[in-house]
Amino acid sequence: MHVAIFLAVYMVVGTLCFYNLRPQMKGEKTNAIIDTVYFCIVTMATVGYGDLVPDSVLTKLLACVFAFTGLALVGLVLSRAADALVKKHEDLLVKALQMYQSCGPSEETNKEVKIKGVRYKCLLVFMLLVVLIITGTTFLATVEKLDLIDAFYCVCITITTLGYGDQSFKTKGGRVFAVFWILISTITLAQFFAYVAELKTESRHRELFERVLGRKMTEDDLEKADVNDDSSLETAEFILYMLQEMGKISKEDISLVKEELERLDADQSRTLSASDIMVQADKVALPM
Repeated sequence: MHVAIFLAVYMVVGTLCFYNLRPQMKGEKTNAIIDTVYFCIVTMATVGYGDLVPDSVLTKLLACVFAFTGLALVGLVLSRAADALVKKHEDLLVKALQMYQSCGPSEETNKEVKIKGVRYKCLLVFMLLVVLIITGTTFLATVEKLDLIDAFYCVCITITTLGYGDQSFKTKGGRVFAVFWILISTITLAQFFAYVAELKTESRHRELFERVLGRKMTEDDLEKADVNDDSSLETAEFILYMLQEMGKISKEDISLVKEELERLDADQSRTLSASDIMVQADKVALPM
């Protein structure tokens, strides 16, 4: 939602600014509104054909601002995609642990928690990307009158955001098409590579789940996890050990947390109480 709002604000503000400053732009012009929206899209997507460029100090400075803002928008989109990937991984871990507690390790359970659908999403986005490439190539060849090789070449340098500038959209209809096609194509390509990265991590996820679901606790594991040395595991001890085995935390992380607990534990009871917190608060309140 935030990304959509950011994109809408970017496009509205950019269109208004460059529309009013259009006389200070040089290059191949068609229609005032179409050209300004087209310029904003090309700038945000970091394509930068060079067919429409700033020609004054003000427009150049404004273009710099919008170039960095466009990169920030792209970074925000990629950040949200990365967050979604991490969130999915964490959800699958929780699901694996819940299945382990309810069903125990079994071949059927292992199959159930395997990551599915990534290959289909990757294939679907790839097919969409192929359709967009064919559509763009056909449009450039028929409307912009480029030969087939130049049209395909322009499509490739556009969706990869290279934008050499020797081939671009020059007609009014071409730029209207480009406003939507460039945005959809560049996002689709980025999404395709995101799914490829997710596909690459699928095998590691599967190995992790199989280890979580299939491993049985041994006496050696019990000894390693028994922080209190009482020959039994409390819930916290078990969770810490499992997280450590999964690689989510390290021994150094646990040591740092234990040191902080010891610092706060004023009565050395190995537990934190309200009195411990009050003692620490009094120490902070004492004048130096």
